[in-house]
Amino acid sequence: MLIVHQNALDLFTSFFLMVTYATRLCNVHLAGSAGYWLCTLIFSECLSWWATTASAINLAIITIERYLRVVHHSWSQNKLRSWMVYSAMVAAWIISFIGNIVVVFPTSDVVDGFCYAFYFWNSRTAEVFYYTWSFLSFYVIIIFIFVFCYWRIVVVVRRQASVMAGHGADAVQDHLNQIQSNVIKLMIFVSACYAVSWLPFFILFLID
Repeated sequence: MLIVHQNALDLFTSFFLMVTYATRLCNVHLAGSAGYWLCTLIFSECLSWWATTASAINLAIITIERYLRVVHHSWSQNKLRSWMVYSAMVAAWIISFIGNIVVVFPTSDVVDGFCYAFYFWNSRTAEVFYYTWSFLSFYVIIIFIFVFCYWRIVVVVRRQASVMAGHGADAVQDHLNQIQSNVIKLMIFVSACYAVSWLPFFILFLID
C-alpha cells in the first residue's frame, strides 16, 4: 500500500504541475477573489508542493517500514498493523498540508494582476524560520532516515550472512550477500537522488 500511495502522490504532483504551467501559458490576468484563489492554489504551485512534500515523507515511511521488517522482525510481526500504515499515509498528507497550504494564504497576494506567492511575510525572521524548519524537516532528517535505516538493514543482513557461513550454507550466504549489495546500492541511489533533487530549492532560498 505504501508503494501504491507513493505512485498516487507522484501522479498527483505531475497532474498539478501540468495544470500550473498550462495556466501560466494562458497569461491569465488575475483579479478579484478568483484571481486570488488561482494565485494561492495554482500559480504558487502550492498543490504540487503539497503532494511533493507528502511524497518525500512517504519515502521516509517506506524506509522505516522496511527497517522495522528487517531489523525488528519479531516486533513488526506482532505489533505492526495495517491501521498504523494507513495512519502514517494520512499523516504524510496532513504534515505536508500544514507545511505548504496553511502558509501560502497569509504570504501570497495578487498585485496589479500578478501573483506574488510566499512573498508577503510578517517579518524576515518568520520567513527564515519557515525555510529553516523545511530544510531540517524535509531534507536533513529524511536523508538521515535513509542512511540510518538502510545502514542498519545492511548490518543485519551481513550478520545473517556470517551465521550462514559458519553453518556452511554457501547458497544462502551468497543470496544474503546479494541482498546486502542491493541494499547498499539502493541506499546510495535513494539518498543521492533525494539530496541532489531537493538541494537547489534550499540553495535558491539562501541566495535570495
